Amino acid sequence: MFAVGVDVSNGRSMVAVLQSKTSVLMKPFEIPHTAEGFASLAGKLAGLDGEVRIVMEHTGRYYESFARAMHNAGFFVSAINPLAIKNYQDGINIRKVKTDKADAMKIARFALDKWEILPQYTPMDTIRYDLKTMHRQFQLSSKTKTELSNNLIALLEQSYPGANQYFDSPVRPDGSQKWVDYVDTFWHVDCVARVSQNAFVERYRKWCKRHGYNFSQQTAIDLHTDARQKFPLVPKSDTCKLLVREAVSQLNAVSRTVETYRTEMDRLASQLPEYKTVMAMTGGMTKFLRIYYGKVRDGLKEQGLWEQTPGEPGKAD
Repeated sequence: MFAVGVDVSNGRSMVAVLQSKTSVLMKPFEIPHTAEGFASLAGKLAGLDGEVRIVMEHTGRYYESFARAMHNAGFFVSAINPLAIKNYQDGINIRKVKTDKADAMKIARFALDKWEILPQYTPMDTIRYDLKTMHRQFQLSSKTKTELSNNLIALLEQSYPGANQYFDSPVRPDGSQKWVDYVDTFWHVDCVARVSQNAFVERYRKWCKRHGYNFSQQTAIDLHTDARQKFPLVPKSDTCKLLVREAVSQLNAVSRTVETYRTEMDRLASQLPEYKTVMAMTGGMTKFLRIYYGKVRDGLKEQGLWEQTPGEPGKAD
């Protein structure tokens, strides 16, 4: 068997080939990430008399072209979490030598030690990697959305208390929400209470038509009646209008991002062969991602091939 260790970097990689921990078949050499470079390496490895396994770290996106080229050339390729390689102790080097050549040798020795349990790379791994990255961004944006929503509600408690509780319509695909659109126009209780009921009903009807919401005359009457019972903490002013509408603008922008991520995650996940099965078990994209990546993580941990990355959710999350 021949273990090929690859230290990947931007546009080039260092490659070392071992037959055993003490038998170096090919000393570390560099290849460019070009069609010619990949073809040259594939030719060298194809001439080896025995099974070849190529191991590399999945460092950002740098490894993808290398992994895909070698996979397409018919070789077994494995992309490993960088921390698993970093924490690997092979018992050879006492001093920690940090060079591309030394790293390529260490990865090759790692491949020999973990030969039987190396996870095989497939083009699907790229989809899973993109999905995992997208999910992290989705979580970050969702947290920001919650903070901005709470901020808007706090501002409304001063100008239009309870306005956020009028509507419970679901979030639209573009990220818009009815209560947020409502306070963008009616940002102070006096925008409603200081006009006649008939005038507000007509204005509310036009607002619903403009934003694509169903109009109900009784809802408009109830909104007007309730507004006349409220007592704002701050007067209607240009400053108040600016604060509320800017908060609305910020919330809408992040909410739109959240829904964009949600749609893209569903598109990516639907390409995975296990999508229908796991979705049938969980019933939702968020649960799908939590359970799916939880099982992947637990399985690799059992094999010693997973190390939690900084800032990554733990199993309990």
